[in-house]
Parts: sequence; C-alpha cells; structure tokens
Amino acid sequence: MSVDGALARVIRSAADRAAAAGAETCELCAARVAGEHPHLYDTGADEVRCVCGPCSVLFADDGSGQGRYRLVPRRRLRLPPVDTAVLGVPVGLVFFVPRSDGTVTAQGPSPAGAMRWEVDAAAWQRLAATVPRLAAMTPDVEALLVNTVRGLDEHWIVPVDDCYRMIALIRREWRGLSGGGRVWPAVEQFFRELTERS
Repeated sequence: MSVDGALARVIRSAADRAAAAGAETCELCAARVAGEHPHLYDTGADEVRCVCGPCSVLFADDGSGQGRYRLVPRRRLRLPPVDTAVLGVPVGLVFFVPRSDGTVTAQGPSPAGAMRWEVDAAAWQRLAATVPRLAAMTPDVEALLVNTVRGLDEHWIVPVDDCYRMIALIRREWRGLSGGGRVWPAVEQFFRELTERS
C-alpha cells in the first residue's frame, strides 16, 4: 500500500471516529483539538482537515504527505488596495488561490457554498508582478481575500482555512434571496476580527 493510501485510510478512520463521538478531533490521530488548531489542506480532495499540534509537525516544511497534504500556514497580511478587476471576477467578496500546477482559482461565497471560477493565469502573473507579496504566496494554502462590498476595501493574504470559515459563516447567516439582515453585518464583523500575524 502506498504512503498516500495508508495516510488517507488513517484520515478517514479518524474522521469516522470523530463524527461518532461528536467532538472536534484531529483527523489523523483522533485526539481532541483546541478551538484554534492547525489545518492540513488535502490537495487530492480540495478540502481542509483539522489536525492536532503534534500531527501538524509531521507536515511542516513539506515533511510528510508527499505533497498531497500541506500544512496551512497561519500568516495573515493586510495589503493596500489591489486592482483585482484585471482578473475578470465580477464579485466584490472573493478569494483567489494560486495553485501548485500554475492555475489560479477564484471563489466567492453564496448561500449554497462557494462559487468557483478559473482565473487567467497570465493576468494573475501580471498582477503579482505589480504586487510582489502576491508572488510570494504559498500555493494551495494561502489566498488573496478581497471584500469591496458595501463600501469596504479589504485586501488580505490569509490561510485558506480563513476563507472556508468565511464561507461557512455566510451559509449559516444567509436568509432569503438577498441574504437578509444578518449576513452582511456578520461578514463585516469577520473582517474587523482579522488580525495580522506571521
């Protein structure tokens, strides 16, 4: 059995045990995890998985996982406004993820989850040439998070788990066709609570 196959089996087994217990646990070893804990990005499933501190050490500096499992970094960096209109994505609340294969995806939240677009990789490269911090993003696990909705002008480099947390927040708070009265204040609160960290 390959290392990837064995690791995937362990992750599925741990996830099954966690679901049965109803507690948030590491998806590798099934140990309980704290409210704020590390995450792994599963490149094969395009999903973020919870891990405990000790298991996360295995994936630091591209250690284990043969590239399939990547440790999501903790870095958050506020940027000055970035002209993302050149990327051709017609929404004001979106995140852009450069991928290991050279492609770039954009995802915007909706009441049904994330809408996804492919971004012209050449347009991304031109933008990254003008904003060097974009060129330094870690593929697959860091995102450019943009919010220009309702008068905001927020631009951040964040771990992808922050983006998925935002999508979950919107799905939870959305009401009716327009989102209702709770979703946009919740999004604004989400951005107010973002803090820079290295």
